Amino acid sequence: MQTLSRFEASTPTQLHALISDLKWRAQLLDADISEEEQKAKVSDPTSLGYPMLALTLRTRRDNLLATIATLNIRLEAIAPSAEWGRAA
Repeated sequence: MQTLSRFEASTPTQLHALISDLKWRAQLLDADISEEEQKAKVSDPTSLGYPMLALTLRTRRDNLLATIATLNIRLEAIAPSAEWGRAA
């Protein structure tokens, strides 16, 4: 029996579900970043007063967005006619 890793999706439906979940998590991170920026009254990441938590959350969000892009490529490879994952 072949075992799948916790994050490995083998069907277009599984990939679509994973992509949707990661998009939702990225949106949550966006909201958290915005909240931190509002608290600090600093929205420029290059500013010395920019919150460290917001920087960390930005990195996490960017990593999620890169993963989503990779999964969309994988989805296109296994289901070229599927339009999943393309809508925001």
